[in-house]
Amino acid sequence: MSSLMVDFIISLDGYGAAEGWPGFWGMEGPEYLAWLEEDSHKEYTTLMGATTYRLMSGFAAQMPDDPGMALLATTPKVVFSSTLEAPLSWSSTELNREEPVAAVREMKRDGRPLRTLGSLTLCRSLIAAGVVDRFRVVVFPVITGATGKDRIFDGYPDLALDMVEHRTFDGGLQLLEYVPRVLDGPPGAGAGG
Repeated sequence: MSSLMVDFIISLDGYGAAEGWPGFWGMEGPEYLAWLEEDSHKEYTTLMGATTYRLMSGFAAQMPDDPGMALLATTPKVVFSSTLEAPLSWSSTELNREEPVAAVREMKRDGRPLRTLGSLTLCRSLIAAGVVDRFRVVVFPVITGATGKDRIFDGYPDLALDMVEHRTFDGGLQLLEYVPRVLDGPPGAGAGG
């Protein structure tokens, strides 16, 4: 049985992006970039929704010589969508029209690790269904309250997070990795979790 990791980069106030800010909020440093490079060579299948697919495949087409995009192009990818049409133009990408939770449960049986890329709605549904084995965030030390967009945790169920890894990059970026557990309600409030 393989594992599924939901993987985000966020501002301290929980946004996945911010209007006018560069990628990584302009704060990527040598330690973080080296870790990304090392992590990108692990074998896994990337899961995403249609919006993330459109965005990332567009970046890949615009920056074919970018090493990160070139590596992502060769990584097996599955896009869950009812609006996209096959065949998809981005290499190594399969379109899946099935209900994502059931499809991911089946995919986990093949033994290849799974990881999400963006795709807030997809990640929310996978977390709520309890099929996520690891939840990893890299927190960037910025607050983007005025310009932030794509709030990561809105609509999530209550979760307990058991930390399994943490690390600081470049004196400020925090990697936090957890095993998530969906709760029925706040601890100690009756049925609990």
